[in-house]
Amino acid sequence: MPTVYDVKAEALIEKLAHYMKKNVSAVTPPSWVKFAKTGSDRERPPENVDWWYTRAASILRKIYIDGPIGISKLRLAYGGRTGQRSGPEHFHRGSGTVVRKIVHQLETAGLVKQATARGRVVTKEGQDLLDSLSSEVKQALEKKIPELKKYE
Repeated sequence: MPTVYDVKAEALIEKLAHYMKKNVSAVTPPSWVKFAKTGSDRERPPENVDWWYTRAASILRKIYIDGPIGISKLRLAYGGRTGQRSGPEHFHRGSGTVVRKIVHQLETAGLVKQATARGRVVTKEGQDLLDSLSSEVKQALEKKIPELKKYE
């Protein structure tokens, strides 16, 4: 059975975001998301209306791959460099509020749980969800590109 490691991240995150929007009621964007930036290195809010679900899917995938992982490491992963003005570029972490709220929503949905003082890990339900969606993504890619079947 294909896992998260066997499919392209973009395809899996897109499929998982769509699944979360339709089926996971615990993951809902707060009222302030249309005004929020995703980090201090950004100048404007995201243009995608459903960016909250995409970020939640990306965070769930990252916890699956790198877990146990904490909020601080996730902020590092979603940060960026600023350099639009005069002076040297500097790295800025991503928004802690966005990451924290999404992780709490994923915990409420039962997809993530807190490890013993080491961060968060994916639960059995979350792992099953990611693996089943990975299988669907891989089957869809094999229909488009038949040469991928030899990598089973």
